[in-house]
Amino acid sequence: MKEEMEEQFENVNIKDFDFLTEELKKMKEEKMMEESWIQTYTGKKFYPLDPREEDICIEDIAHALSMQCRYSGHILKFYSVAEHSVYVSYLCNFEDNLHGLLHDASEAYLVDIPRPLKRSGKFEEYKIAEKKLQKMIYKKFLGNEDEPESIHKADMIMLATEATQLFKNLHPEWKQPAKPSPFLVKCLNPQKAEQLFLNRFYELYGK
Repeated sequence: MKEEMEEQFENVNIKDFDFLTEELKKMKEEKMMEESWIQTYTGKKFYPLDPREEDICIEDIAHALSMQCRYSGHILKFYSVAEHSVYVSYLCNFEDNLHGLLHDASEAYLVDIPRPLKRSGKFEEYKIAEKKLQKMIYKKFLGNEDEPESIHKADMIMLATEATQLFKNLHPEWKQPAKPSPFLVKCLNPQKAEQLFLNRFYELYGK
C-alpha cells in the first residue's frame, strides 16, 4: 500500500496543485464579486466594483450625492456632494458644464473618501474602481470618458471656497490650491440639494 501511494505521488506534477489553487482562488473571488452589490435608492441591484452602464441612474446619483456630506462631516453645517457638484458645473468652461455636474457621480455608489486618504497610497484599489465607474458614467451621459481640464480647475476653486466658509478654523498647514470664489455656498438640506442637482442635469443634458 505504501509503495502504491508513493508511486502515485511520484506521478503527480506539483504544477497541478498550483493550477488547482489558482482555480479555487478565482472561484472564491468570483463568488465575492457576485455578493458585492448594493441596493440603490430606486431599488436597483448595483455592483460598484463591476458596474453595468444600464444600471447607472441619474435619480440614484442625485439622491445619494445629496445625502453625503463633504469633508467627512467635519464642517460647520451639512453641505452635500450634490450641491458642490452643481457649483462646479457653473465654474467650469461652458462646454464642460455637464462634466462638472457629474465629476463626483461615482461617489453615489462608492461614497466620498477624503482626498488626503486617496493620496495616501492605501486606497489604490478604490481609486481603480472609482476611475472605472466615473468613466462609465461620463460615457453614459456624455458619450465619452474623458474629463476636461476645466473640471479640475473649477473643483480647486470650490475647494478653496468651501474651506474658507465651512470650517471653524483652518489649519495653517492646509494650503489652498486656488483663490476662493466670492459667492456664498448655501448649505442646502438633502431634499433641496437633490432637486437642485436634478434640475441642473435636465437643463444641461442634451443641450
